[in-house]
Amino acid sequence: MRVLTGLQPSGKLHLGNYFSAIKKILDYQSKEELFLFIANLHALTTFRSKEELKTFTLECAIDLLALGVDPKKTVFWVQSDVPEVTELTWYLSQSITVSQLQLAHSFKDKVAKGFVPGAGLFTYPVLMASDILLFSAEKVPVGKDQKQHLEFARDIAERFNTQFGSVLTIPEPDIDENTATVPGVDGAKMSKSYKNTIDFFGTEKEIKKKVMSIVSDSKAVEEPKDPETSVIFQIHSLFLSPSEKESQIEKYKRGGSGYGDLKKDLLDSILSHFAPYRTKREELAQNLDYVHQVLKEGKEKAQTVAEKKLTDVRKTLGIYPF
Repeated sequence: MRVLTGLQPSGKLHLGNYFSAIKKILDYQSKEELFLFIANLHALTTFRSKEELKTFTLECAIDLLALGVDPKKTVFWVQSDVPEVTELTWYLSQSITVSQLQLAHSFKDKVAKGFVPGAGLFTYPVLMASDILLFSAEKVPVGKDQKQHLEFARDIAERFNTQFGSVLTIPEPDIDENTATVPGVDGAKMSKSYKNTIDFFGTEKEIKKKVMSIVSDSKAVEEPKDPETSVIFQIHSLFLSPSEKESQIEKYKRGGSGYGDLKKDLLDSILSHFAPYRTKREELAQNLDYVHQVLKEGKEKAQTVAEKKLTDVRKTLGIYPF
């Protein structure tokens, strides 16, 4: 089954990205035909710095390769390297109404928070649909906040097929209701926009500073702690096996451990878990020629698929050359 997903290069990867998306990506890689892209065109809806976009795009590629994305198993490319996606976006924009786009939750939420939107943010769902439909994705993993956008993609494909002929594959959503929401250091959902992330590819000093800043209550060292309400435990539990988790729960409940000690336990787990990935990332950062070659080969593979689909769409629409 062909699975497609993308990640925006909007900053350093953090634990929320890893546990909610990247682990699933690596699981798909081992089981399905995975198409994975760095969504730098989508990032333009919020980015205003050329240097940041360039830097974060390259760093995202390095990070994903370090974490285990295998270019021999996965088609891996940068979104803008396959410009067919923007041409298809124009064709698909004829198959959705302005009133539909006005219903987009993400657009309305950003406007409500005072964000001044460009037309690109308004038509974001059409570009997302183009990402999916250009590569005939059969399954698309999405979070609950992106479910509506996938519904738009399905509506666009169905309307296009009805009007012009069955050219586009109707994608199915893969929404994992059990995916944990990873809390940030302040207890809210971990998000770059909230500035509450733990970036696992930072320096050990940076990671330690973030971990030690996690919110906690004022219970004394000798007092029992409640793991169910502890942000420290909620994050730590993501790294633990069932037996390790039970052991840590007992440690919280019997008292005798201060929050500083419990944070050190979490820090040890983070550093231990990501140690091999951090080593791999350092190697890749010293071998950028390899990273660029991987992206070039991924572009070529993706473009082969994209050109064929776009040719079919052009013929269906009567776009010259016939």
